[in-house]
Amino acid sequence: MHWLLLIIAAIFEIGWPLGFKLSETQPERFWTWISFAIISMTLSGLFLYFAQKTIPVSTAYIIWTGLGAIGTLLIGISFFGDSASLLRMFFAYSCRNCGIGMYKQIKVYFECAPLTIGSPIFVTDTCYIWD
Repeated sequence: MHWLLLIIAAIFEIGWPLGFKLSETQPERFWTWISFAIISMTLSGLFLYFAQKTIPVSTAYIIWTGLGAIGTLLIGISFFGDSASLLRMFFAYSCRNCGIGMYKQIKVYFECAPLTIGSPIFVTDTCYIWD
């Protein structure tokens, strides 16, 4: 459930730069798009807040910003004529891989042991071992 909330937060994260761009390209609807951006920011932060109740803050933040960045990149390429150079696609793919790595690492972490603050952590091939 919390991963779904994080994905919803990332979708709203895409909404605020989109609102800013549309306010620039459609000046007659400036305040409509600025309002859209502000509402998107608020909902993005709210859903991120709820997602972090069970997802560690570092993992949630990396995935939230990564999905938001890649989604914004794809919208920019698809609708606003942003560059789709090989180098940009390489870095977007790298960002995607970092998010997948963090997701998989946290799945291993939760399957092995609960986190206790102040415990030293040692990593083996499959699990964290607590001292």
